[in-house]
Amino acid sequence: MYRKAIEKGGLAVVTGAASGVGKAAAQRFIQDGLGVVLVDLAGEALDRAEAELREQAGASAIVQAVPTDVSDAKAVNALADQVFALGEVAVLMNNAGIAVPSGSWENAENWRKLFEVNLFGVMNGVHAFLPRMIKAARPAVVINTGSKQGITTPPGNPAYNTSKAAVKVMTEMLAHDLRQAEADITAHLFVPGFTFTGMIEKFMPEKPAAAWTSEEAVDYLLRRMSDGDFYILCPDNDVSEERDRKRVEWAMGDIINNRPALSRWHPDYADAFSTHEVSE
Repeated sequence: MYRKAIEKGGLAVVTGAASGVGKAAAQRFIQDGLGVVLVDLAGEALDRAEAELREQAGASAIVQAVPTDVSDAKAVNALADQVFALGEVAVLMNNAGIAVPSGSWENAENWRKLFEVNLFGVMNGVHAFLPRMIKAARPAVVINTGSKQGITTPPGNPAYNTSKAAVKVMTEMLAHDLRQAEADITAHLFVPGFTFTGMIEKFMPEKPAAAWTSEEAVDYLLRRMSDGDFYILCPDNDVSEERDRKRVEWAMGDIINNRPALSRWHPDYADAFSTHEVSE
């Protein structure tokens, strides 16, 4: 569907576009002939991204930054009004996200912050754009950025994991509902691996050898999306596609085999998981 969408031209709307994966995706969409609307919080990073991409695109292409807080439904509806005044939407990429500390019985305010951006930010984008995208009756794609932490749910940040698990389920339901509605639109769950983004750079000024660049993750996304894949779990320089499959299989096996929750990190199952991860 992605190839059909870009053949007709139009706009790519990317949230979280001031840096990292969002900015890299916007660059690729420009290269594929789309105009781009860059959505992020107001600030120097968004202004800089707009200037850089406008120079890359040339004078004739649409490159416009629209400062927007995706957690604000009214603001996202206003964003949609601005976008559809510019043209048709070929790509909607709900990519904005945050990570702040949380605990299972602590940091209630951070739970709310994470859900407002990571979950409701995606929902706001879908609700503001999809009705008009469906009405336009043109090929298009919706990309929602999830996380492996929403699939295998490692210990450490339960609120983040829960928000990203909800994005996974939301996107699965969206894909089904678009299919049932016979819309010429596909939905895709984009799950980066260890990627060197602005969020990571705050803690690691230099790119770790294990990490992919944002550009590598986006190239993988576009290749898999062009093949029609829904689940797009990116590997990195440390975790292969096969290792990802093994880890997801083990996580699902907790339910099937009635193991303790998160048994991958349970001392009684450490050896079994280690054997499973390296098995053929």
